[in-house]
Amino acid sequence: MIIPLPDLLNNTERTKIMSLVEGAAFEDGKKTAGWHARMVKNNEQMCDCPQLKEINQILMQALQRNELFNIATHPHVVRPFLISRCKDGGYYGTHVDNSLMFGERVSRTDISMTVFLTAPETYEGGELVTENMARERRFKLPAGAAVCYPSTTLHRVEPVTSGERIVACTWVQSRVRSAEQREILFDMDSARRSLFNREGKSREFDLLTKAHANLLRRWAEL
Repeated sequence: MIIPLPDLLNNTERTKIMSLVEGAAFEDGKKTAGWHARMVKNNEQMCDCPQLKEINQILMQALQRNELFNIATHPHVVRPFLISRCKDGGYYGTHVDNSLMFGERVSRTDISMTVFLTAPETYEGGELVTENMARERRFKLPAGAAVCYPSTTLHRVEPVTSGERIVACTWVQSRVRSAEQREILFDMDSARRSLFNREGKSREFDLLTKAHANLLRRWAEL
């Protein structure tokens, strides 16, 4: 299940983040890549610094208030964001994200997330491409928008041939490990909310809410 988040950041938040990015140092992105991903990674990442901590605070607050993100992912652990920059032909070739990530705590990666910080018309190339057996999907979203996609998928970032592409990336360990179960819960939650908006609290709404709650109770990992 791939979930775009159209307005994760408001203009004030995005402007603040970009001002913090402008004053920060960057380093070779290979530093955080797995041994095989280093072979295809050609980007820069923001160094660990006070600006990065402030950016993380802004992004985490945005996630906490975003209803779509929370009902789609059931977040248990959200990793600290990385700020990635591609320019002068920079890219990130086809790879799959590490299944486990380390640091202050170990977490499983169920869902990958990219937050677009630069406007798409300011750079050429740089599309995020996700692969599955049926087709590829390409994303080059407006500044402040984000996309969540399964960490199990192969994906890549196309070369940036002019301008620069700056994004924030993170990974989520969900309380519901199974992507299929998360999709069922998301569909049920979406249906019951739509029903409530159309008809108010009804017998049908109560039954859907009961089923959703009991499935989440069965599948959630605490």
